[in-house]
Amino acid sequence: MGYNVKIKKNARKDLSKLKSINLTSKFDELIKVKENPFQTPPPYEKLTGLPYCSRCLNINHRLVYSVEEECKTITILSVWSHYERGL
Repeated sequence: MGYNVKIKKNARKDLSKLKSINLTSKFDELIKVKENPFQTPPPYEKLTGLPYCSRCLNINHRLVYSVEEECKTITILSVWSHYERGL
């Protein structure tokens, strides 16, 4: 069984930005992490000092998410920029 996926309000707003630069297919590919959020490929990295993981959308933008194992939930925090916003 896979994980449930929640998308935070800010990340949901950023999805339209991804569409404008043709990254929605890459996002759709990465959202498949709902089967296993720690699966590679595609590679992911744990963010130092934070309980979050990150996957590359392109050189400028990252999919940042948290994983709650006990309730099998992945929360997508950000899909725009490269960690510039306070998570």
